[in-house]
Amino acid sequence: MTQDDDRINTSVPHSARIWNYWLGGKDNFPVDQEAGEAYAATYPAIVDLARASREFIYRVVTHLAAEQGVRQFLDIGTGLPTMDNTHEVAQRVAPDARIVYVDNDPLVLVHARALLTSRPEGATHYIDADLLRPQEILSRARQLLDFSRPIALMLMGILGHVPDHAKAIDITRTLLAALPPGSWLGLYDGASTDPAFLQAQQGYDDTGAVPYQLRAPDQIAAFFTGLDLIEPGVVPIPNWRPDPAHVGIPEVDAYGGLGRKP
Repeated sequence: MTQDDDRINTSVPHSARIWNYWLGGKDNFPVDQEAGEAYAATYPAIVDLARASREFIYRVVTHLAAEQGVRQFLDIGTGLPTMDNTHEVAQRVAPDARIVYVDNDPLVLVHARALLTSRPEGATHYIDADLLRPQEILSRARQLLDFSRPIALMLMGILGHVPDHAKAIDITRTLLAALPPGSWLGLYDGASTDPAFLQAQQGYDDTGAVPYQLRAPDQIAAFFTGLDLIEPGVVPIPNWRPDPAHVGIPEVDAYGGLGRKP
């Protein structure tokens, strides 16, 4: 058993593993499955939200790599590897893209080391670090990315783990301040727009797992203050530049967008 294995707690549900369960993955434990089922019993739309989030990430990364020429990605809170991870989407468009993943979950670390492999032309790295320590993330990312060229900062479904809104804003601004002009912020988070969602989340938080703070849409939009938003702005994630084949999919209680640093 490795040191990382020693840190894996299978007695308390974990958001990355529950997310994996909702997406149909196998990297989860009975405690995660039970928590995921209980959550979905109160808020069945969570499965649609999980799938919509993956599609949103796919569209954002594709737009950045194909339309904006971005070749560097800093993906914080990546979660367990699944299909169409950031590096796979980016390097499908631009094989020379460089991706740095950041997470502090030991199960994620074990899988990342095994599965997040780059194309030869590019690079994929993993940093074991905490979102609450943005300066540490930046210090280590500078060893792997060129901070004189645009970087896409990805905060996908992660800032809800920072309960204090002012603190979440401060972390985001600290990270963005270190990035050069022309860099990007791609972000989504769960929204407090459905009482059933709030009830399900409270039930999850009460299990002793790391809590997640659902925010009002205007609070999510506030993370983009000072950035130039790409149309259509901060909207329910299925409505952000939807694939024509997916138009009409269920709307979910998560808002997101993409903004460029002037």
